[in-house]
Amino acid sequence: MTPRPRRSSCAAASPSRARIFVMARTTLEHLMADLDLTDIQALVVRDTSMPAVRFLIAKIARASAARRVIGRLGHGDAGAGPRITAASPWTTSPAYVLTLGFTYHGLDALGISEPSLHSFPAAFVQGAAERAKLVGDTGDNAPRRWIGGLGTGDAHVVLALHAADSAVLESMSTQLRSLFAREGAFAELSHQDGGALPNQVEHFGYKLGVATVCVDGGPLDRGRARSTAPTGQFILGYPSQHPGFAYPVPTPLELGKNGSFAIYRIMRQDVDGFARSLRRWAPRVGMTEEKLAAKICGRWRNGVPLVLSPDTDSPAAPIAREDLDDFDYVPQDLRGFRCPIGAHIRRVNPRSQSIAGGHSRLRLVIRRTMPYGPPYDPSAPRDGIERGLLGLFICVSIRDQFEFVMSEWVESGRFVADLRGTKDPLIGNNDPAQSKLVIPSEGGDRTITGFSRFVTTRGAAYCFLPSITALKYIANLSST
Repeated sequence: MTPRPRRSSCAAASPSRARIFVMARTTLEHLMADLDLTDIQALVVRDTSMPAVRFLIAKIARASAARRVIGRLGHGDAGAGPRITAASPWTTSPAYVLTLGFTYHGLDALGISEPSLHSFPAAFVQGAAERAKLVGDTGDNAPRRWIGGLGTGDAHVVLALHAADSAVLESMSTQLRSLFAREGAFAELSHQDGGALPNQVEHFGYKLGVATVCVDGGPLDRGRARSTAPTGQFILGYPSQHPGFAYPVPTPLELGKNGSFAIYRIMRQDVDGFARSLRRWAPRVGMTEEKLAAKICGRWRNGVPLVLSPDTDSPAAPIAREDLDDFDYVPQDLRGFRCPIGAHIRRVNPRSQSIAGGHSRLRLVIRRTMPYGPPYDPSAPRDGIERGLLGLFICVSIRDQFEFVMSEWVESGRFVADLRGTKDPLIGNNDPAQSKLVIPSEGGDRTITGFSRFVTTRGAAYCFLPSITALKYIANLSST
């Protein structure tokens, strides 16, 4: 089947305010009392903690054959070959977790009806390449420079395979590629591999997985007000973070309910540049390189937040791992003497700080990332090896969560008067002629300037993560 031409305008895909209200009321009337974890893809509500991942990017070559493969992947019988992993309770850890997402072009190519396509939000319909400027993906980060077929209409499928070890990764990849080739269903465009680094850090040396968002009713729900988010903030068909409102569910209900949206990103890290900047600026601001790295991020590299321990990464009273994200900036650190207001983690999650755009918890995004490339050896800089992070950023509204955080908090700083005209020092699209981070202290502000972008976007895709029911719905679509 030849995919239908892409619409030049998204007016049909962006419901009016009246329609949103009606759809939201309809959604609220069909809420389930509890999450059906057997119907939700595991990665939405579970952090796999697996050491290896492979992202496969593919084009749908034959829609009818692709639908049959999708039906097989969503069947649920793990003993009969690769299967999408549901969030059902695990008695033992699985050998792999398989996650499947479709771009708007992918759903179109599969034969999803026009009325159904119109029910998806405009940000998803337009896609990552068309909306790249909103999130700072310009210049070296622009879609024209993206790799692996990303940013084109051919990137239909993003499949994430997390595995317990490299042997499982290769075995399952072989089986998946065999399914892809069956009847010419999918054409693989590229793959990107990631693997855990020693001590569970990313390439700049910061601990990964410290800030975990738990979904209300999910398997990781700890019942703690600060760490548990409303179900409908990440899964379609439930009350959202906005009281009395649920985001519209794409139609029909069996396609949209229990689905989520995810942003796939390949992020190259300039580890050499970051290390050089620390060496350059640490003596100028009277700090060790480690303390400056903590001021830039908002945490010490071992995950200890500056708000809880401003002077050392090893406080006399050790902080339990589960408490490393249990802190606030108000009233403990209103002026940023402990954690600079412009530090990375304070910008992407200002917590109770008074900001434009509403409380920061309205904008939370679940992050599932993994490093790629070998560990950085500071004794052998400029080795020419690319390093970075691969990941999915999961939410229920690409526009209100991911894009808002990137455009308003990371790239502009308009949400706090003190940050106007600055960008996130760690992940912002910084220009050396304008970059600045102010480090407040009781003895006077210190400022670092002249740093370039440390993280470059190498590719991105906006994906819909369907429920298991939706996969079966897609598989049963008749040929057109």
